[in-house]
Amino acid sequence: MSLPAEAVIALDTFQKAAGWEQRARLLMQWGERLPALSDEEMCDTNRVHGCESQVWLVGKLHDGHWQFHANSDARLIRGLVALLLARVMDCQRLSCSRWICRTGLINWGSVASCPSRVAMV
Repeated sequence: MSLPAEAVIALDTFQKAAGWEQRARLLMQWGERLPALSDEEMCDTNRVHGCESQVWLVGKLHDGHWQFHANSDARLIRGLVALLLARVMDCQRLSCSRWICRTGLINWGSVASCPSRVAMV
């Protein structure tokens, strides 16, 4: 399966990052790309449970392809969500755990928050 263009750019960008500080800055920049969700979309039904931060995810299947919109109240998580959306947008099959591991982000951060990041993937 070929990667969406944004996923190729993201993978290349994060693989070239010099370290965790640069990856954190990149995540925050990617998070700024997310369009705002409406108040109706930021409801408990669309909330991703199991994360200390609030994360909302809205997904719709359109002509056999997934379209997602998401947001978070935490800047780094918002960036991680934006990165994940770059990978899964317009996909017919959602399989991105191997791809996200290649970015070097799964083992980043506290041990306590790792299960939440893996759950989001």
